[in-house]
Amino acid sequence: MRGMKHLLLLAVFVILARCQQKPQVSMSPTLKEIYSGDLFFLRCNNSASGSTVKWYFNDMEQTLTTETWKIGVATPKHSGSYQCESNGQKSDAFPIDVLDYAPIASLTIKTGQPVVRTEGSVVLQLDNEDGLKGWNCWFYQNGLTKMIKLRLAKDSVNVVFHSPKLTDPETIFWCSDTEKLRSNQIIVRISVKDISLEMYPLPAVVGESLTLKCLVWGTDQISRAVFYKDNKIILESPNPIYQIPNVTESAKGNYKCDATYTHKGSTAGPPYIRVSDVQDVFVQVPPMKAVLSANGGLSCSCPLCPGGSSYRWYHKTDGQLWALMDSRQGFMMPKASGTYACRAVWNTRRSLLSNGYVFSDQPPITSILIGGAVVPMILALAVAVGFYVCYRKRNTTAPIYEDIPLRSRDKGDDQYEKLQKGAQRGGEYDTLQPEAPGRQKKDGEYEALKKDEMTGGEYHTVRLAGAVGGEGGYEALKKEGMTGGEYHTVRIEGAVGGEGGYEALKKEGMTGGEYHTVKIEGAVRGEGGYEALKKEGMKEGVYHSLGMPGAGGGE
Repeated sequence: MRGMKHLLLLAVFVILARCQQKPQVSMSPTLKEIYSGDLFFLRCNNSASGSTVKWYFNDMEQTLTTETWKIGVATPKHSGSYQCESNGQKSDAFPIDVLDYAPIASLTIKTGQPVVRTEGSVVLQLDNEDGLKGWNCWFYQNGLTKMIKLRLAKDSVNVVFHSPKLTDPETIFWCSDTEKLRSNQIIVRISVKDISLEMYPLPAVVGESLTLKCLVWGTDQISRAVFYKDNKIILESPNPIYQIPNVTESAKGNYKCDATYTHKGSTAGPPYIRVSDVQDVFVQVPPMKAVLSANGGLSCSCPLCPGGSSYRWYHKTDGQLWALMDSRQGFMMPKASGTYACRAVWNTRRSLLSNGYVFSDQPPITSILIGGAVVPMILALAVAVGFYVCYRKRNTTAPIYEDIPLRSRDKGDDQYEKLQKGAQRGGEYDTLQPEAPGRQKKDGEYEALKKDEMTGGEYHTVRLAGAVGGEGGYEALKKEGMTGGEYHTVRIEGAVGGEGGYEALKKEGMTGGEYHTVKIEGAVRGEGGYEALKKEGMKEGVYHSLGMPGAGGGE
């Protein structure tokens, strides 16, 4: 009996001890370091079943009363001391320090969606620019943390692996080495419905864009989509995509969508209308982030990063992933077309990727258009100037040439007749009359003006005399009777058998200011030499010519 009583008393003491044991705060999954954007759970252990739990953050009581506190997206403001209270007992403080920068390695979804069907899976890729020696990956599902063994080649900087079958509403993936280095987290959710709300697997960031998609398994024939936030309609559209171009903290909330759709194999019947599961959208203030600027090249900076940081540059083309470049300086000159970004790196930590800059190694289309437009404009201007010059020449007020009237002959309309000798008018040009030896003059030929009919102030032409047996030379104007202010021409006389030389003007009667010509006398049996003006009687200001005796018996 006494033994039985001792056992009963022992059991009571154990129960009382458990009831009086202090609660403890624990974190799941267990993370050596917590980065901005991480998801984790805080639990109040040893709390009495069914008892009320109180939570304290930096000694301030919170409104939360459940045993588990979910931190959907960690930020530096979550850094501090956490406590829970159960049955009047408060736990010891549980410190948390959220780092305001990104982990050294990157984990991304290579194939698949952030929301999958139950027991579905995704393909993940891990990248670490400094190598993956000693790295493994982990996933947290159904309250348990399990390891994924990686198959790494020597000096690997990236690796691709499959996730296990997913059965938990929310599965957390991350990778780490044997030290404190690790990657970011990837969250994959499941849904048993035919329709799902897909969103980016990382938290939304203030100042950046967020895209939500309403997806239907097995078809893309969606005719209408409605998006809800906290059970209120925010968009109704035939486009199954909802985009927030500039995220603010007010974007945080519960989202879902419904869709009206058909399948390709459907030939009759009404379309389907289904509603997705609710998904939580968390918003975070961006941690340390590099800034890319373009000014004669590309510059990378990080004002909030520690001193002595180096920089790494990345490049990608459409549809491709970021590729690490060789440059480690804060300035670089882009060469290939594509999008460029950079980040700051120090010790085993780094900033977030900077804003992207799109570069093209082709000349801007505006320059091509401007260049193509300038050349035609210059050509058009040159043509216009040419037309203007021609127009000015044609429309000048002082005519340079005087048109000569033409009359058609009686042999045809396309024949023209030269001016008649008797049709001369004042101000017209006078022509020469070539007369061949031994032939009659015909109408339509040119006749030199007679020497004795010339009057002062007129222009006179040269008379040609026949070279043999007739008049064919130039006949100088008579020296007698010349008056001042007139221009006179030279008479040429035939070289053989007639007058064919130049005859100088007589020295008598010349007046100052007039121009006189040379008389040429025939070389054989006629006058053909040059005769100098007599030196006697020359007046000042008069030009005289030299006389040359003929070569063959003439003067």
